[in-house]
Amino acid sequence: MLLLLLIKFFFSAGESRPMPCKQQEISFGAGEELYYHIYYNLGPIWVNAGEVTFGTSSITYHSLPCYKFSGVGRTYSGYDWIFKVRDRFESVVDSYSFRPLKYLRDTHEGSNSTYNDNYFNNTKNIAYTFLKRRDGIMHKDTIPITPCTYDVMSMIYYARNLDYASLTPGTEIPVSIFLDGKSYNKQSIKYLGKENLETEMGTFRCIKFKPMLIPGTIFKEGDEMIVWATDDRNKIPLLVETPILVGSIKARLKKFSRTLFPIQCRVK
Repeated sequence: MLLLLLIKFFFSAGESRPMPCKQQEISFGAGEELYYHIYYNLGPIWVNAGEVTFGTSSITYHSLPCYKFSGVGRTYSGYDWIFKVRDRFESVVDSYSFRPLKYLRDTHEGSNSTYNDNYFNNTKNIAYTFLKRRDGIMHKDTIPITPCTYDVMSMIYYARNLDYASLTPGTEIPVSIFLDGKSYNKQSIKYLGKENLETEMGTFRCIKFKPMLIPGTIFKEGDEMIVWATDDRNKIPLLVETPILVGSIKARLKKFSRTLFPIQCRVK
């Protein structure tokens, strides 16, 4: 209880609503759900080894109207022997400034487990982080951040809000990411252009971009992720491909509900 009171004090003291980070248009709304199947590269064969669900809701946090983003992922029990995953991510973002206020990571990936609770003071540009790994010890720290620093979950939704129509292929958008108690200020999202993508739900016009990965427990340094998202106002990721420490994975969208705008990029 004392810890929670201290967190609330540090978060609230001197806090005012900062100016918005640059957003052209919000591409999602409360109630949106995205459901993905995860495919793992087992030699020459791709197997459906798991699932991920993303959800968006509207909440009030510290008297501020906010978005809450949730992501839950798991491998199916029959494929846990390859690389067992039980992950939960949550992010709370000020709906006005689109700056993260709280971020939770509770992940179990192979032999690595991480519990990371973070609170952001965007007026002071400080993050308060509480990190516990396999040693079971809770490590507490105060980390300086730059304005418009995003956690992993809020970064996904920030990337959906970018105005790709104004970009030329090869353009890199600089971003700052907070992960595992560290601030990375030299990351980027590279716009690759447009491409049609065939899926089980039909063929869609897509925008294609490449986020720079941060090496850690699951990604290797130098490897890159590629994302195909709907070329409409929703910018829903349809396919994500990325190498990991033990092979490669693909996330394919299988169903979605309550998108903010009608899907208008399906190729007839």
